[in-house]
Amino acid sequence: MADPWQKCMDYAVILARQAGEMVHDALKAGMNVLLKSFLADLVTATDQKVEKMFISSIKEKHPSHSFIGEESVAAREKSVLTDNPTWIVDPIDGTTKFVHNCFDWLCCK
Repeated sequence: MADPWQKCMDYAVILARQAGEMVHDALKAGMNVLLKSFLADLVTATDQKVEKMFISSIKEKHPSHSFIGEESVAAREKSVLTDNPTWIVDPIDGTTKFVHNCFDWLCCK
């Protein structure tokens, strides 16, 4: 029997590749860095843009799905757990390293 979630997973991979292109472009162009709640808790315009792209794209294809987005929650948007399929979205895992353009584990410890 086919996996009923495979189409969602395949679409998520397409979106992740688009997000990767957005992140790559942001690295070349420079970025706008903001603080969320304390000095080491950073967010970039790219984090926010990627999260919005991902959520709006999934909603378009699957209007009944729900979302908990790291940047949305940090901006005090309410998250409600339901029985709907729920996506947990962390647009750039490792924003501090992203901000410092540091992707080699030896570079930033």
